[in-house]
Amino acid sequence: MIYVFDTNSLSNILNHYYRDEFPSFWHKLDDAIRDHWLLSVRECECELKERFSDGQIEPLLAHNADFFAYPTTQELTFITRVYSVAHFRQNLEKKKLLGGGYFADPFIIAKAWFLGGVVVTEEKLKDHAAKIPNICKCFDIPYMSLQEFMYTEKWTF
Repeated sequence: MIYVFDTNSLSNILNHYYRDEFPSFWHKLDDAIRDHWLLSVRECECELKERFSDGQIEPLLAHNADFFAYPTTQELTFITRVYSVAHFRQNLEKKKLLGGGYFADPFIIAKAWFLGGVVVTEEKLKDHAAKIPNICKCFDIPYMSLQEFMYTEKWTF
């Protein structure tokens, strides 16, 4: 299975799973990244760089320089499908549109759709929301939290 990580799940890893204190976690994470079944998107890297130093982000790139993937043409086309649903346009937050900044959500969803993968996010499904889980549910794209990912992959420490 391929997992596409959202910024919030990667932030949880960088904030709470320190490499020196959780070496077995990082060994498994490094292997998954090296084997290309755990990845993210370029916009997540940009969002992470607003919160973390390059030194904190570098371990994610150490075993796969393409960990933060660029979108394909098919993914960009899929993003237009997502936002053709009027309700999901709420996901394009005004501050992101008017104030600038990065917005990884549609790229994460599209990457998982394109690869037949699973989105890993800390966002929760909420009635009538326009969050990642709601969009994933609408387009039959599986999603889970970081904890559910570790349970699914039988990562125990």
